Order: sequence, then C-alpha cells, then structure tokens
Amino acid sequence: MSEIHLNDATFDKEVLEYKGVVLVDFWAPWCGPCRMLGPVIEELASEYEGKAKICKINTDDAAEKSTQYRIASIPTILFFKDGELKKQLMGLQSKEELKKQLDALL
Repeated sequence: MSEIHLNDATFDKEVLEYKGVVLVDFWAPWCGPCRMLGPVIEELASEYEGKAKICKINTDDAAEKSTQYRIASIPTILFFKDGELKKQLMGLQSKEELKKQLDALL
C-alpha cells in the first residue's frame, strides 16, 4: 500500500477522525530533504499497512493545515493517535527514528 495523500479538505476525516495511529509528513516538492524522505515514507506505508496510516500533505496545497499546526519548516512529521497529536519531529529523520515513534504509539 502506498502513502495517503492529504489536503485541507481530507485531513480531518483521514487523521483526526481516525481511531489508530497516523503519521503525517508535511512536505513540498521543491524541498530537497523532503524528497530524500519520500522513499522512507513509502517504505513505512508498506511496512505498517494494517497497523498505522502513513500520510503526506503538500504544504503548498494545504495552507490551512500548515498554519493550524504551525509548520515553520519542512519536512515536519506529526504523529497522531486516535485523532490527538502526540509528537512532532522537524527536519530530515531516519527511518529508524520514525519506526521508533510509530512503535511507541502502537
């Protein structure tokens, strides 16, 4: 399974109303570190299929949610559980760190 692409209109349903763990990658196509993180996000989507929802949201297309969550730099990764924000990581992260955060919430 591939990651779920969100926008301002789908964010609440896919993330805040979801019962379970969700990783949301705030990114943009012009961001070098974001592009480096892309393959890692895709791998996590496959590895955590059925356990956690792995999502991406393009900050250029989602100004409302980027503002709401005070996204000051990208990539920024938000972790939610049962619709509640649990953790925020800024900057390029290793796959191991992202797995550690996901596993802690599962």
